[in-house]
Amino acid sequence: MRRLLSLFALCLALVLGATPSFAADVAHGAQIFSANCAACHMGGGNVVNAERTLKAEALSAYLADYNADHEAAIAHQVTNGKNAMPAFLGKLNDTDIADVAAYVEDMASKGWA
Repeated sequence: MRRLLSLFALCLALVLGATPSFAADVAHGAQIFSANCAACHMGGGNVVNAERTLKAEALSAYLADYNADHEAAIAHQVTNGKNAMPAFLGKLNDTDIADVAAYVEDMASKGWA
């Protein structure tokens, strides 16, 4: 009985225990951005639609749920695209998308300076 309880406690600890949370890699996001996004969004701008920049004010204005979760809203846009922006689903993996979203958010919070 004691062994059974110990096994149960171990399983419970593994299931309910804190799983490691991996923060997005902003440096890797910068590389992904440079290779895939900079042609249209150099310096946080937008060569296709000048109003749809990657500045915090513009992201807040045109990305759904940006104010609730900045990086998730950016990742959604990168994944699915919209209007002239292509979807990167299938071109970038989830980690790459999370990293580029973290990079965009980091740069937007700094005003792309």
